[in-house]
Amino acid sequence: MNTNDYFKKSVLESFTAGNGLTVDFVVSACIAMAIAIGLGLLIYLVYRQFYGGVVYSQAFAMTLVGMTVLTCALTLAISSNIVISLGMVGALSIVRYRTAIKDPMDLLYLFWSISIGIIVAAGIYPLAIITMLVMFLLVLFFYKKKQSGIIYILVVHYEGDDTGAEVIKLFGSIRYQVRSKTLRKGTAELTVELLSRKGNMAFVDKINALPGVKDVSLIQYNGEYNG
Repeated sequence: MNTNDYFKKSVLESFTAGNGLTVDFVVSACIAMAIAIGLGLLIYLVYRQFYGGVVYSQAFAMTLVGMTVLTCALTLAISSNIVISLGMVGALSIVRYRTAIKDPMDLLYLFWSISIGIIVAAGIYPLAIITMLVMFLLVLFFYKKKQSGIIYILVVHYEGDDTGAEVIKLFGSIRYQVRSKTLRKGTAELTVELLSRKGNMAFVDKINALPGVKDVSLIQYNGEYNG
């Protein structure tokens, strides 16, 4: 280290001493923030690749990167000064987030980003890498499992008992479970939960073509149906 570098380091240390900061802390913070950005971008790419919803939200995907970086920054700030840490606890305790999370998997990605930010800020980089790998494998596993079939709710309005039996027969090898059957003065409503492979919708047209069937509705099940 030459005289000029030593002078700059001494000035920086004396300037930051009052805030509990050191040159080593600044260097480690920059490294942690850079790693947080990189891992946040990886979470963003995983979310974009394995998103299973209908409407992809670019804004939410970008939020994952920002959440990782900001969590890392907050953790670094809390660890640098006891006064700041107490202020952070008080400030964050009054914050309320009212954005509705429609897909439970989105909540998983949010906690994933927050956890990575905290781990990186703590300097436990091997744990951050292991967490990234484990979470990626879990997301990949559930994605492959979801591709094997999609759960639907089938609602059929028809007339006649024989028509109901024909509807059940047309399911063939599709796994199903009758959720409810309602009779209204000659008209029946049959609600069935079934597991169908993606794109296999031929049975819906066959059911609709049956004599006595008034209408058929097929809804992808998301856990919010009330029969």
